[in-house]
Amino acid sequence: MKALVYGGPGKKSVKDVPMPEVMEPTDAVVKVTHTTICGSDLHILKGDVPTCEPGTVLGHEGVGVIESVGAGVSSFRAGDRVLISCISSCGKCDYCRRAMYSHCTTGGWLLGHTINGTQAEYVRIPHADTSLYRIPPGQDEASLVMLSDILPTGFECGVLNGKVAPGGTVAIVGAGPVGLAALLTAQFYSPARIIVIDLDDSRLEVALRFGATDTINSGRELAAEAVRLLTDGLGVDTAIEAVGIPATFQVCQDIVAPGGVIANVGVHGSKVDLHLETLWMQNISITTRLVDTQTTGMLLKTVAAKKLDPAQLITHRFRLEEIMQAYDTFANAAQSKALKVIISA
Repeated sequence: MKALVYGGPGKKSVKDVPMPEVMEPTDAVVKVTHTTICGSDLHILKGDVPTCEPGTVLGHEGVGVIESVGAGVSSFRAGDRVLISCISSCGKCDYCRRAMYSHCTTGGWLLGHTINGTQAEYVRIPHADTSLYRIPPGQDEASLVMLSDILPTGFECGVLNGKVAPGGTVAIVGAGPVGLAALLTAQFYSPARIIVIDLDDSRLEVALRFGATDTINSGRELAAEAVRLLTDGLGVDTAIEAVGIPATFQVCQDIVAPGGVIANVGVHGSKVDLHLETLWMQNISITTRLVDTQTTGMLLKTVAAKKLDPAQLITHRFRLEEIMQAYDTFANAAQSKALKVIISA
């Protein structure tokens, strides 16, 4: 079968690789109908994720049709249309019992990281019963790919960890797909103000369409000063870091109000400075998290009820044979104005 294979930092190629097979009784093999590219894939290609070894098929998001299941799978059968979670969970270990599925002792972030992923014609899913979701009839399956990763990531790591509350003030630093996912889901809690900070005017325009009350281009004005002008000099109750570079983490430290929360979402490939000399007395909290996908079922119901529209995050569509072009488009988002790209079989 065809697949996008990681060849080491800066290297990727489309190759013929062996078809996946059921290896454990709890496995399923899924024919991938739609997948996408994530910022985490770009981090792998930059060399920021050394645990991903050359030769791995990339990708951890997708929807598809079950081709076969192991003898231990009880909730699914061949022919079921399913959403693939980016996190594989056994549902039984101590971490899973605490709903920390990303730290499952035999699962976690496996797909496209430590085992072959979804940017292929077929993918093996470990712990299928607790790592797949049946797709309700009549849904736009391509748009549901957004529920594999970015929507639960923005919601859990940004909104829930950030303790977004009615009447509160929120700043999202980074208007990429995950930052916009945090923007969409933050509105579940009716904050009074949602400020989105980015360098790209086109993404800031999208943020306004998606519900931001204010936007700041940090390339033209000092973000901290602009935020204070919007918040009566106080700063924000929740600062969501959605990029993963030192400069954006610094912005969050500069804008968080006393008693506030910095919720880190971005994947950091280099160290950042923590300015405790100014923050030690501010009563702030800093949270980190790898998405656990514990809210995927709820988000799926929200989409089915038409309370959330993930399709608005999709800007480009490609076929699997065009995946190299899709990577170029996604990696050069400033020129292509890409948010999420859909890659279909």
